[in-house]
Amino acid sequence: MTYKTILLGACSALAMSSMASAETLTIATVNNGDMIRMQGLTEDFTSKNPDIELEWVTLEENVLRERVTTDIATSGGQYDIMTIGNYEVPIWAKQGWLTELADLGDDYDVDDLLPSIRGGLTVEDKLYAAPFYGESAMIMYRKDLFEKAGLEMPENPTWEFIGDAARKITDRSADINGICLRGKAGWGENMAFITALTNSYGGRWFDENWQPQFDQPEWKEALQFYVDLMKDAGPSGASSNGFNENLTLFQQGKCGMWIDATVAASFVSNPDDSTVADKVDYALFPSKEGVDNNGNWLWSWNLAIPASSQKAEAAQKFIAWATSEDYAKLVASKEGWANVPPGTRTSLYESAEYKEAAAFAEPTLAAMNAADITKPTVEPVPYTGGQFVAIPEFQAIGTNVGQLFSAVVAGQSSVEDALAQAQSATVREMTRAGYIK
Repeated sequence: MTYKTILLGACSALAMSSMASAETLTIATVNNGDMIRMQGLTEDFTSKNPDIELEWVTLEENVLRERVTTDIATSGGQYDIMTIGNYEVPIWAKQGWLTELADLGDDYDVDDLLPSIRGGLTVEDKLYAAPFYGESAMIMYRKDLFEKAGLEMPENPTWEFIGDAARKITDRSADINGICLRGKAGWGENMAFITALTNSYGGRWFDENWQPQFDQPEWKEALQFYVDLMKDAGPSGASSNGFNENLTLFQQGKCGMWIDATVAASFVSNPDDSTVADKVDYALFPSKEGVDNNGNWLWSWNLAIPASSQKAEAAQKFIAWATSEDYAKLVASKEGWANVPPGTRTSLYESAEYKEAAAFAEPTLAAMNAADITKPTVEPVPYTGGQFVAIPEFQAIGTNVGQLFSAVVAGQSSVEDALAQAQSATVREMTRAGYIK
């Protein structure tokens, strides 16, 4: 055996040993554009961390929520990193289901995280998740269609104006819907929008004694407005449309307006993906005339480590990489500043490059600053949360109500019947859970 053969054999054995010792992180995430982009850029991470391999489980939003909730509640251990919302983080952290992020590295600037976002991920001064992107909600609309119809978007639009404008710019012959709104059932799908809408109408999920409020006039008025608007100016099959479906419709030029998460702005304004990129403008989430409340939507998709994972050290390395300032610069270098994940860091909104590239930067920050999840409604409530109610039971209750309301959009039920069923079902669940004595 030659020296060269021995050397090659040693190198081969070393490589095999390195491969054998590599840790594989299984990451559950949502199939949104920013997360898909992250997967395409992870060579930057693995090249710097050759001892860590990544395995992705990418799921539709409702499916992701169901699977990670089941896994973490049963200590299933399927995932080392989960993509979860600011709804789940404080609830799961208090249950002891999440690992504290105490070792993100000396160069990870926690203080740069936007206070409103960081606060929602912190329990007893401990950070339990890091934000990948943050959002509020706003109006995205076609300037060309507004101009053609002789309309001008007000600085503080009302729902009355939005309804009138949506009907005016609807052109079925040209396959243009005046407005696209979420209709797909789910506590984080249609109920995110409908809850924010109802908040802006002066409604609330529960009164101070945890009694459901679906029998109150604000819910009736808000839901009837939504259903009528979807019928008159929305796309066909709207009851099946969530965030991603409406994003595609808007990018294809089939929506005159879309009221949804601010994170969508980078996708509707990207000429590589959107046929109407140069025609889009933005406005504040609407309010009901005479009601001083703009919906108070505040959300973040975050990376967290379930307590069942045995790979917390490696997982924290990945989370630090994916939610850092350096990751923002990496995206900017590959995709342009306008495509950097928004809504998490103060430094991004202080960046001259970002503000120049992203016309939506200022409206996004304004929308997020306007949100106050500690006071989501006009009337007092015993809960926090903007487009959700921050109690463990809300996931099941919200999804059930979402199915009832989606059926109305599909023409399978009436507003009155859906509200009556929502009231009785929610009273039953809140009584069973001990909120109603």
